[in-house]
Amino acid sequence: MLESLKNMKSISIFNENIERREFHKTMRDIASLSGVLNELSAKQMYQSPSEIIQFLRMLELLKLQAVGLAEAIDDEEMLLSRYCEYYQEGVAPSNERVKQIINTLSKHSWISKESTQLKLLDRGKRMIDSLIRLANDSLAYHMQDDISRLLYQAKRDTEISEAYDSQGVSGDHTLASMIQNLEDATDQIESRQLEFLADKNALPQLEKIHFLMMELDKKLSERLLEEEVLNQSPLISRGKSSLKKGTALSSSLLNKYNRFTLMKDTPLTGNISLEKVRQFIIAMYEPPNDSNIPNAHEILSFMEQGLYEDEVIDGIWLPIKFTAPISHLDIEESIDYLENYEPQISDEDIKQSEILFEELLINQDEIDEAFQEASWQMTKAMISTDNVEQYLENTEEAEVEQLIIESASPGWGDSIRTMLALSALVGNHRITEESKKAVQTYDKEWEWINDDDRKFTIKQYNPESKSVNDVAKS
Repeated sequence: MLESLKNMKSISIFNENIERREFHKTMRDIASLSGVLNELSAKQMYQSPSEIIQFLRMLELLKLQAVGLAEAIDDEEMLLSRYCEYYQEGVAPSNERVKQIINTLSKHSWISKESTQLKLLDRGKRMIDSLIRLANDSLAYHMQDDISRLLYQAKRDTEISEAYDSQGVSGDHTLASMIQNLEDATDQIESRQLEFLADKNALPQLEKIHFLMMELDKKLSERLLEEEVLNQSPLISRGKSSLKKGTALSSSLLNKYNRFTLMKDTPLTGNISLEKVRQFIIAMYEPPNDSNIPNAHEILSFMEQGLYEDEVIDGIWLPIKFTAPISHLDIEESIDYLENYEPQISDEDIKQSEILFEELLINQDEIDEAFQEASWQMTKAMISTDNVEQYLENTEEAEVEQLIIESASPGWGDSIRTMLALSALVGNHRITEESKKAVQTYDKEWEWINDDDRKFTIKQYNPESKSVNDVAKS
């Protein structure tokens, strides 16, 4: 058997070629499951569990007739009648709801609506089995307490790994999940030892934890042996150490609880051995897991249980040194000192430093250029002028109408945006305009209100021919 495990190749969707026909069929199965759940989901399903259980019950009825445990179901009306017969508690679904579910299942190839009956297809059988198994697993998980849930899930992972991994079908890292759940449960048990020891009714839970841990010891040991054969060595040492720690911790906690519960019936002796007391105190600091020696926290946790009359007022003497009390006069004097404290500073400690002033001259033209550049950058942030500037760089000079149409389009909207860009460029002295008597006419979707407005030639501004101030004046 071990030799066959070595040669076994695990079937996993993550290792298959996505071009294979089987892979495409698998993805369609998953898509159909998603489609069914998506079409049947509604807001009320999240607010009321009755909507979900009605859906699952109808799937169960279809499955029962498919496996021969119930008579055939002819149509939606018979399915609703069968539902009311099998499940008498709760509210039955409406006719519209049953028809919706049947139509959705038929649409996604879970069932076929034949002339004589509703027949469950292979895809529907597998998807329904998966859904019901998921629901039952969730119910079993939530019926456990917070620590037993982790141990239950670890045990469930071993069973899944045994059912899938051992048969050559990937269980999707069930061994790693099992070990992680075991480690988390062990950490919780270790951090809640005092709570268990102080709880007089914790014995059933401790016995349950110990039983689950012993089951895991057996199952995990078998799985680790098989995984070691399958050369998954990185998990082996981690799994063995986690299992050893968890089993030892559960046994130690169970023994401690039993011992502390019976401690009140332990006979007392009149002779005290100083050496044994010293050794007991030393061992209390770091007692091993398999030891019955309690530490100081565990002893103090048992002081207030009230197992017998007046136990809650008992105590333990500890040598603690307290500071001497402070009178109210000393406190008032300290507060007054802190509120009114003024440090004494002599004149020699204060050094007079000479204040130096620096004169900075800035050219008026540089200020004008800086303000103009800042204004231009703010304008460009709101109005796009790139198309016009790029066009003028290539042509150097163009008529207004020619520039508007060729830099953008003959459309009305683009023309408006180009006119805004021209206005921004003229206002910031980036281009110049000159009047012209005769200009060309272009095909466009709009017309000038005043025909003289188009009789201008636009060219880039040349700073050598004219200063900025001159342009501003013009």
